[in-house]
Amino acid sequence: MLALRSALFNALFYGLLIGLMLIGLPTLALGRRSILRLANVWARASLWLLRTVCGTRVVFRGREHIPDGPCILAAKHQSFLEIIALCSLFPDFSFVLKRELTRIPLFGWYLSVSRQIAVDRARGRAALTEVSRRAVEVLRDGRTLFIFPEGTRRPPDALPEYKAGIAFIYAETQTCCLPVAINTGLFWPRRSFRRRPGTAVIEFLPVIPAGLPRDVFQARMRDTIEGASLALMAEAVEADPRLASVAPEGAVPAA
Repeated sequence: MLALRSALFNALFYGLLIGLMLIGLPTLALGRRSILRLANVWARASLWLLRTVCGTRVVFRGREHIPDGPCILAAKHQSFLEIIALCSLFPDFSFVLKRELTRIPLFGWYLSVSRQIAVDRARGRAALTEVSRRAVEVLRDGRTLFIFPEGTRRPPDALPEYKAGIAFIYAETQTCCLPVAINTGLFWPRRSFRRRPGTAVIEFLPVIPAGLPRDVFQARMRDTIEGASLALMAEAVEADPRLASVAPEGAVPAA
């Protein structure tokens, strides 16, 4: 049953994505805000499909921590699900993403016109400087800057690998940071078509103020996100012990 429901969801999900990209072609001429409104519709419809077909709910906690103004949102990255969830909640945003995504036909056009920040990782330090310059523009426009500090999706049981780039951007932009914990990888695993039922949580944590030394910021952000994410995964395992097979050791109660 899990495989059947997952297959049905995936067919509907990708059909929805392709359909909206085709229907929404005029938004490419209308600019960023129109594209982001379309992205919000796609995200909300996708979450509805996930809940209806797979029995997977997404809940947001800690919304009171979201600043009124622009900020750097630093999220744990386990799954495509947190991307969808964030797009459903924030009206105006820019992701820091790998440049290869902008080369995907049609999809890449939407990324470019909506002014997402594409990183050419082969350029090293020069790429980071360019990202910081564009991040300043995004934040000055009052938008939310989404960054995944580990750079790519990581399995729930993987050891954390936070890159130094976010600390550089934090220091250069002199902006506060909103840490975000998740347990999404337990329900929408990376590189898997299976979508497990349950409650995936996106938790916004207390804001880290601007102006901290880079090393202090980096340690505080990492420890905050990792501790809260581990607690969310432990909560999910307690609710459904079958998730223990994909959860990190610290989230699984001792026998």
